[in-house]
Amino acid sequence: MRLSWLVGLMLAFAAVLPMLVPWLKTPVLLALSNGLAVLGVIVLIRAGQVSFGNAMFACLAGYTVTFVARAWHLDALLLIVLGMASATLAGALIGLFMVRYRGIFFGMLNLAFSMVLFAVIGKFGAITGGTDGLRFDRPTLGFVQLDRDGFETGLLAIALLAALATGLLVQRYFASAPGQQLAAIKTNETRLEYLGISAKRVFWGGYVLAAALCGLGGSLFALTQGLVTPEMGYWIRSGEIVFVAILGGAGHAAGAFIGAFVFEFVKLYVAAWLTGAWQLVLGVILLIMVFGAPSGIFGLIEPRLKPARSRVVSVGPGQARTAAAGARK
Repeated sequence: MRLSWLVGLMLAFAAVLPMLVPWLKTPVLLALSNGLAVLGVIVLIRAGQVSFGNAMFACLAGYTVTFVARAWHLDALLLIVLGMASATLAGALIGLFMVRYRGIFFGMLNLAFSMVLFAVIGKFGAITGGTDGLRFDRPTLGFVQLDRDGFETGLLAIALLAALATGLLVQRYFASAPGQQLAAIKTNETRLEYLGISAKRVFWGGYVLAAALCGLGGSLFALTQGLVTPEMGYWIRSGEIVFVAILGGAGHAAGAFIGAFVFEFVKLYVAAWLTGAWQLVLGVILLIMVFGAPSGIFGLIEPRLKPARSRVVSVGPGQARTAAAGARK
């Protein structure tokens, strides 16, 4: 099985399942929006950095969608663009400061920024709704007023296209020169500077991309729920995003969506069976993945996705033969 087949199978599953079981439409939408945010964290992990506060960009995008929807009643497509733009702008500004730090300092400073945002939203309740959050009326989609089911179906199509497009773009980015430079920050940042390449500039580009992806996910999340609360930017939410990145695997963009679907459906069903103890189950799963499969779910299935390759095997002086290297279906 090739990687393209796996991606196609995932998209078909995400598209067909809600049609067969309509009540799963919302969980699938939430998984896709969560996967987009996780994709942003994977971009940072590419540079060897883990952010414990990237949910703040999803939160900013969600509140932007809500404020604009309540004030001007714009179409959902425009709301998604504005929400993503606000997160991208915030990422560009905060990134100017964050690119100076690495390791635990980078992770904790992101957490500090997210907690400041959480506190501000909670304190200014007259504007933000406080801990109760804010609701907004369902907007038009494509400038057409739809019922709840039709709106979710259209939003699902948009989320699927967004997941496919961003996944492909992120993988292409990883293979490009800027993506390789970003990976070099993890392996040897000093050598990157010796080559005349600014590590801070490269990392800033990756940070802004991560913020934009989180903003896209936050915009879709807000439109799916019709509600935003400060918990969207709380540190627990950021921890969940990192959890999903580890679960799915940070070696490929597809890992973000694999992990998001597994996380969402495990949480959904385990919470129904073991009310109040679903966090324990997820914690055990994380421990198993860390010790048994540190490369995540995608790392487990990746060897089966590689096509057969040829290699030269020595059989004696001056002789060689070609053998198939691990052909797997």
